[in-house]
Amino acid sequence: MSEAVLQLNKVGRTYATGVKALTVLDGAELTIDRGEMVALVAPSGAGKSTLLHLAGLLERPDAGSLSIAGIECNSLADSERTRLRRTSVGFIYQFHHLLPELSARENIALPMQIAGSSKREALARADELLEILGLGARAGHRPSELSGGEQQRVAIARAVTNRPKLLLADEPTGNLDPETSDRVFGALTELVRTTGLAALVATHNHELASRMDRTVTIAQGKIVAR
Repeated sequence: MSEAVLQLNKVGRTYATGVKALTVLDGAELTIDRGEMVALVAPSGAGKSTLLHLAGLLERPDAGSLSIAGIECNSLADSERTRLRRTSVGFIYQFHHLLPELSARENIALPMQIAGSSKREALARADELLEILGLGARAGHRPSELSGGEQQRVAIARAVTNRPKLLLADEPTGNLDPETSDRVFGALTELVRTTGLAALVATHNHELASRMDRTVTIAQGKIVAR
């Protein structure tokens, strides 16, 4: 039986832009199950960032409902939304945003420590992820000592260190050459498959999109199969 991790039900989002309102999402619906990778391929301005922000609890919808792991999020207080975001949602961006003064191991461990885990437990989890991603020998290196692909794999590990249920990725390989992109995407796929994450991956790379379970786009405010 499938297990829905992300559910959008008739979600709407409108922005005030001076004298005119801009409706980006209008009755949008989407369900992503545990262990499923969904590619989001949409033109600039279609609402890709809005969708990711809503799914990541960084914005609230104006209409409809959004649930993560069965928890309806619209009515949650800001403090509860923050807690749910920290424990259940992981983020990967085009640029890794690693802290330059910390080692790869320390960068990965940091979210767990912020969430209240002991340093020992957090570092052990970081070591586990580094081994999975083939970076065990690079654990003590700072970002400046890592290649672009290695930095992005560290960023992937950091995104899943708290064992989230939902992973949101915005052009995670967009800043990499094709060979490195393929390697990083392979690492991301391996983590999703082995941990049972639900992943929504925004990308302009059609070849990578074709390797995911399905592809959706945004058209006239609706989320539709591509």
